[in-house]
Amino acid sequence: MLYYIPSPTGAYASTQYIFHRVFFGRFLETVHLYTAYAMIMLAFMHMMRDYFVSAHKKPREVMWIVGMIMGFVTLGFGFTGYLLPWTVVSKSATDVGVGMIDALPSGLSSFVSFLVVGAGGDATELLRFYDLHVVVLPAVLLALLTIKLYMLEVHGISEPNTSVKESEQIAIFPDVTIYLMELAAIFGTAVLTISMLFPLTLPASYTASLASQSIPQPDWYFLWIYQILKISVFEGPELPVALGIVTLIFILLVLLPFIDRSESRAIGQRPIYVTLGLVLIGEIIVLALWGLLTPGQIIPVGQAILVLGGTALIIGVLSLAAFRVFARRQETVGPRSITAGKSNATLILAIFATVVSVGALAIGTSLSSFVEILVDGANLLSIATLIMGLSGLAIAIFASLFLLYISDRSTGRLRKRLTLFERIVRSWT
Repeated sequence: MLYYIPSPTGAYASTQYIFHRVFFGRFLETVHLYTAYAMIMLAFMHMMRDYFVSAHKKPREVMWIVGMIMGFVTLGFGFTGYLLPWTVVSKSATDVGVGMIDALPSGLSSFVSFLVVGAGGDATELLRFYDLHVVVLPAVLLALLTIKLYMLEVHGISEPNTSVKESEQIAIFPDVTIYLMELAAIFGTAVLTISMLFPLTLPASYTASLASQSIPQPDWYFLWIYQILKISVFEGPELPVALGIVTLIFILLVLLPFIDRSESRAIGQRPIYVTLGLVLIGEIIVLALWGLLTPGQIIPVGQAILVLGGTALIIGVLSLAAFRVFARRQETVGPRSITAGKSNATLILAIFATVVSVGALAIGTSLSSFVEILVDGANLLSIATLIMGLSGLAIAIFASLFLLYISDRSTGRLRKRLTLFERIVRSWT
């Protein structure tokens, strides 16, 4: 935001400047894109996981609906952010998406067009996408996240289908907290490594002549929808029918808690819904890969029926056959539940989060002061800031260790994990 200019004449040039002139600019752009892709993929995986384990059922119906809306907002981030570099690829793909708005009913089409595109023209469209991407959508997502976390506090985490002994329960702090920090470290390391090995290459700037020579394709997370629209029966005036089918799929997913009203939550007792979920995943994957392999090609109806119908038939038959074979088998091992533990666990967790935040601020302050000393030379203010940052970091580290120590005295699980880690290191050395 310090360097980007949201205008047709400045967007691509400012993006190029970030890529080639801003320190680590290309790397940060790469991380931004890959983490956006990961966010969309993980949101879809989270939705399907909740679908299969019936986390949408009473009393968590509203939580499911709010989560689905958060998923749509996440897709909105991808749609609005894709245009901002103003490349021939991003602008052409966005034009395809914006063109679908015209297929909506006239009143709805006018409203959505004004909301997304504005009064008209490239300049207004780009500025509107920028506003949505950096202001409106983050605010909406934060509000929805607040609502969902409040409902999570009220209803608690969805319990497993099988009974769990008291001795098998896991405390949120420090066990689950450390586990999540481990996942975050692994994920962050993977993203940074991939971004370093496979940096982005900025496509050519958008011009009308270059756009006429390229085949517009949306990004991969919208490719399955675009492939449906390419089926010949939906060409021309029948496009609203295809959009209606896609919209109906989304509506059914949103209203799932009110459709699937059975009390059973075990996967082994829900063959129809589990099979439908597997078919949905299979169709999305097949449509996306098919769209990737057939850019710009109109799909004959017979071929679409063969591919999509065959995919649904194969997955459906295999799924129902598996249920028939294992129908009488009962699950012997279930996931362990997560409980809050003692009443002071929440307080310790809040203090720990504060300490981590102070540590992050201290790291940023120390790095900023160190870079300033290297670039501009040392002065009294920069040296004092560096000392304060390093001191704050040291305090945060010792405070974190102390909190982990006092929280682990009752369970001893952290000591067991450290002992196991020491044994592994010794075996390697």
